[in-house]
Amino acid sequence: MTRITQGGKLAGTHEGKPGLPRGRGRLPAGEVRASQRERLLRAVVAAAAEAGYHAITVADIVRRARVSRAAFYHHFAGKEDCFLAATADGWRLLTGRLTAAARGVRADAPAEEHLRAALRAFLEFIAAEPAFARVFYVEMPAAGAPATERVHSARQQSADFNRRWHERARARHPDWPDVPDDAYLALAGATAELIRSRVHAGRTGDLPALENTLLSLHLSVLAGRPWAPGGR
Repeated sequence: MTRITQGGKLAGTHEGKPGLPRGRGRLPAGEVRASQRERLLRAVVAAAAEAGYHAITVADIVRRARVSRAAFYHHFAGKEDCFLAATADGWRLLTGRLTAAARGVRADAPAEEHLRAALRAFLEFIAAEPAFARVFYVEMPAAGAPATERVHSARQQSADFNRRWHERARARHPDWPDVPDDAYLALAGATAELIRSRVHAGRTGDLPALENTLLSLHLSVLAGRPWAPGGR
């Protein structure tokens, strides 16, 4: 199984770099706390991507973050708390990028262009964050019940996005099929599994190539459209 040792802004660590400034050059207390938290979030992603969630310790995280154990426990109750906060932070950034991309398409563009923009942004974000991708799609399901619940919640958010897009599209295309909620969830699950399989195989950089496949998959279910030759 391929391990990711580094990659992406969400896994940037300060291991081997200076800690936060002290003495006369010290930052204001609020900035110090914010910087400590960000360092810890990035460090836990990097550590879990490299060694696996179960293998890492608080000591590993603080070493990479270049903060003290006392600072760690000021922000988090333990390893699991830090891990869940980091994955939530990454998922918020990801969904924000997806939503912004869809909204950036002109209102009168074909409905599928809004979906394509969202899928492209989704895939490009994950491809640019290989460590986070490994943590979210490979390590999360093995990190216990709260992490598993986070995965289910993310899947439901993706299904909700599919539903909202489909409802808007059907206002313009009343001939498109009315589908049950399970169809939206199934598409979210299929998308996640295609991504997970590539991330697990160390092929995170190949994810943007899934754009046409995922677009055709969604349109075949939600628009009743025949699968285009070559997935285009």
